Amino acid sequence: MRWGSRLQQALILLCVAAVPAALQAFYLRDRISWIHPPAANEMAVTEAAALGPAVMWIDARSEEEFAAGHVNGAMLLNAEQWDSLLPEVLNAWSPGKVVVVYCSKQTCGASLEIARRLHDEANLPDVFVLRGGWEAWQAWRK
Repeated sequence: MRWGSRLQQALILLCVAAVPAALQAFYLRDRISWIHPPAANEMAVTEAAALGPAVMWIDARSEEEFAAGHVNGAMLLNAEQWDSLLPEVLNAWSPGKVVVVYCSKQTCGASLEIARRLHDEANLPDVFVLRGGWEAWQAWRK
C-alpha cells in the first residue's frame, strides 16, 4: 500500500470520528465541565473541624431541622429563605473564612445547591459541601 493511500484513509477516519464529536460538543456545550466547574468541593468532617474558627458553617436544611439541632455556630441558609437569610450570612462572612455547607445526608441536594449559589451568586471563594452531611457530623461528635 502506498503512503498516499494510507494518508487518505487516515484522513477519512479522522473526519468520521470528528463529526460525532463536533455534534456532541455543539448540543452539550452548556454542560461541559471545564466551562462550568463545580461550585463546591467536598470536605470531610475532620478537615472542616480542624479549621476551627476559620470555618463558617451553613445549614441548608429546613428551619425545623435546624431548630432540632445543628453544628454549633452554624447559620441557617436554605433555598426557601434565600433572599431573607442571605444578607445575614454575608454580613457574618469575612475574607479568609472557609464556608462549609451541609444538609441532612450525603444524598441531599440542598447543600450542593446552596454551595453553588454562594459561590456563583454571592461570589464567595472558598465554599465546600460537608461529606456525609449532618449525619456525618453527628457520628463524628460521638
